[in-house]
Amino acid sequence: MRSKSISQVSKVAAIADARAEEYFAGKLRFETDPADVHFDIENGVDGFVILDVRSAEDYAEGHIAGAISLPHSRISKRGMADYPGDTLFVVYCWGPGCNGSTKAALKLAQLGYAVKEMIGGIEYWEREGYPLEKHDK
Repeated sequence: MRSKSISQVSKVAAIADARAEEYFAGKLRFETDPADVHFDIENGVDGFVILDVRSAEDYAEGHIAGAISLPHSRISKRGMADYPGDTLFVVYCWGPGCNGSTKAALKLAQLGYAVKEMIGGIEYWEREGYPLEKHDK
């Protein structure tokens, strides 16, 4: 006879109230994904600046079309002076195993900019089959 196990999924009860709505809306205030970024690019929607925060060499090997190369270690008040204070930035790095985009997002937020991290980074951009732009070295 098989014993009934306790569910690992429901061991901590899920909630279906305003707290859940607030939590998930909060995540979306700080994150976007490759599909949404690609949709906006393909449809000519602007209103944000895409920053590739990997190294300049990695950027040259392939990046999202229109992205600006700005390694996270080079983000500074002086370096961002050309951007109005109401600029929305979308930052990305390699993928889930890289926290460069998180470091960049933190620096931008500390400088007073609105910022969203593109979850999955360039790895998931490519997994979705979206094109990369390349620059000759």
